[in-house]
Amino acid sequence: QVQLVESGGGLVQPGGSLRLSCAASGTIFSTNTMGWYRQAPGKQRGLVAHITSGGSTNYADSVKGRFTISRDNAKNMVYLQMNDLKPEDTAVYYCSGIFQTLPSRPLVAYWGQGTQVTVSS
Repeated sequence: QVQLVESGGGLVQPGGSLRLSCAASGTIFSTNTMGWYRQAPGKQRGLVAHITSGGSTNYADSVKGRFTISRDNAKNMVYLQMNDLKPEDTAVYYCSGIFQTLPSRPLVAYWGQGTQVTVSS
């Protein structure tokens, strides 16, 4: 099994910045794509950004130019630097990753418990 733990959420004023971190632990043979998703009240969970094991990135249009995803493969960590935050960025942010726990096992997606980000004055 793989556990994902997010940190770094909180309350920030519009225009401010936050950096989210996600640590993966457990039985990890290999790590594939990792990413961040978010879910606002009354809305479906949606992709914020993801990054492949090779470092290729993809962002939701609403965060392009403001958010940056990065990863540390040696530490099994993924980060989300969020700048110029807006009230509409308020949501629970979830870390996700695709892992292989053993060479004989298939790739499986795992999720963290989420961290709240609130953007308000």
